[in-house]
Amino acid sequence: MKKINLHSISLCIALPLIIIAVFVINHGHLAISGLLLITFFGLLALGFSGYESLKGYVFTTMIFAGVTAALFYPEYFIQIGDFKVTTLIIPLIQIIMFGMGTSMSLNDFASIFKSPKGVMIGVTAQLGIMPVIGFILAKISNFPPEIAAGIVLIGCSPSGVASNVMAYLAKANLALSITITSIATLIAPFITPLLMSLLAGEFIEIDIFAMMWSIIKMIIIPIGSGLLFNKLRGNGVKWLDNALPVVSMLAIGIIITIITASGRDSLLEIGGVLMILVLIHNIFGYLLGYWYARIFNLAEQDARTIALEVGMQNGGLASGIANSLGKIATMGLASAVFSPLMNITGSILASYWDKRPLGQKEKDD
Repeated sequence: MKKINLHSISLCIALPLIIIAVFVINHGHLAISGLLLITFFGLLALGFSGYESLKGYVFTTMIFAGVTAALFYPEYFIQIGDFKVTTLIIPLIQIIMFGMGTSMSLNDFASIFKSPKGVMIGVTAQLGIMPVIGFILAKISNFPPEIAAGIVLIGCSPSGVASNVMAYLAKANLALSITITSIATLIAPFITPLLMSLLAGEFIEIDIFAMMWSIIKMIIIPIGSGLLFNKLRGNGVKWLDNALPVVSMLAIGIIITIITASGRDSLLEIGGVLMILVLIHNIFGYLLGYWYARIFNLAEQDARTIALEVGMQNGGLASGIANSLGKIATMGLASAVFSPLMNITGSILASYWDKRPLGQKEKDD
């Protein structure tokens, strides 16, 4: 008797479900269509999880389920009784950063001395390319000032753990990826406010020192605590190494859902245009990051790494900064759109590179 494959069944059910959902939407039954779409993404995630080649899309699919829930039922993600749900954003970011800290040690920064060229090129590419592209896109968008500033903000943010995951899947230089992410994240409290003041100052007023302190609370303190915890912990808490990445991904999903609910009305009005601009931002990050590295004669493996580091930004941090400024429903919109899109494009790019392994000569360069 053939064994029933739950994952295949989930995918088979998902296909007619999306057709039914579209039909129901066309007939104006939005409340029911919302439930159908959420179920569709849930079944898709379950189906993807059963196939090695599709597992990389599970997280993104679940984010789409959360975004769908926020768009159709925003009231559940804005306020519960007297409690404002946006209050959770900064603690969730701190948890993500603590998790990043526990996965690091001071030895990780030895890569700076072993391969200073790759690290310098990666960090300068990230701090130079994405902020400028963000500024250009913000200028041509004709969006309200706070939403335009959000596009600049995502460009001025460092890369996050997602780029490390994609570097691993793409068989890029994971050690270099982690080092660039770590360095860019640790200097973000000082660089991001300065870049925002320079590039976004014409859209909104930027208090450099207030933003610095806000980012220090979200990054430096949690990462420092994570590093200290990693140094002092014993073998009895090794289970945290498996648990914290899952918690971090869950936290990112919750943050994106909350932002989407908060800015739902604006997102419905300009969402299509914002999605196109954000996608351009993301793809140009990959392209320019890759060729910037190749111009400086970095090996193919390192160039792939830098492309992912430049193109994939820390949307969670950008959201936290927007929230700390009290502009989550406007300035936070770009990061809410950027995060799920970059996971899709990053997964596709990583899969593409994974199927094109490096030659031995390139590995030895």
